[in-house]
Amino acid sequence: MRYASFVTTVERLSGLSRPASERAIEATLRTLSQRISGGEAADIAAFLPPEVRPWLTSAPEPAEPFDRPEFIRRVAEAEGVDPSVAEDHVRAVFQALGFAVAPGELRDMAAQLPRDFEDLLAAAGVGRRQALVQDDLVGRVAELLHADRDRARRATEAVLQTLAVRISAGEVDDLEDELPADVHAALERGLVESRAAKPMSEQEFVVRVAGLEGVSPEEAERHAHAVFQALREALSNKEFSDMVAQLSEDYAPLLV
Repeated sequence: MRYASFVTTVERLSGLSRPASERAIEATLRTLSQRISGGEAADIAAFLPPEVRPWLTSAPEPAEPFDRPEFIRRVAEAEGVDPSVAEDHVRAVFQALGFAVAPGELRDMAAQLPRDFEDLLAAAGVGRRQALVQDDLVGRVAELLHADRDRARRATEAVLQTLAVRISAGEVDDLEDELPADVHAALERGLVESRAAKPMSEQEFVVRVAGLEGVSPEEAERHAHAVFQALREALSNKEFSDMVAQLSEDYAPLLV
């Protein structure tokens, strides 16, 4: 999509003047770049006009895990408008992204955003729950890894089994309440090893996953990242936050 067309789309959707639309686009894309990973921001930018790509690719890593209200607050501050006004501008920009960006990339972006972004993602034509077809966690992991279902199942089960060792039995029970029944057995296998939250660094976690899968630690880390992305989609905000609260800070690369 050409720059003029992208700006005109936001103008039409928001009712803003051209200069105001340009400010809204810049503020929204710069804030989005802070919230998603650099790799995903670059993938989104590739579908957009060259004039706006730097706004998505200039943020330092890692992504910042802020929620929707903070996203709107940052856009409002950058635009110099009230948050209630900025919210409408953000929605218009997300709608424009829906026209410009391929659905697969929009789904990947959705996987990195929490549940309270649902209405904005719906404006872009890709709700987070749409990404998790029929509550199929393994299917979503397969999509994220660009892998077949058998490989995705091995990765999902290895990560969930290791996670069940790392977090408390009570938290595992809470996860089972929200996750599809076909992955419960992996969680239960972890509980057989330990029903208490067993201390484990991110590196130790990845090595365990690699051993269960029979893959290299580098590949296991990539698999674990995909499974945690799928969990972010599948779980409620509270449950995902409760789970993350039991993990140490060095798990951040797996969670963004």
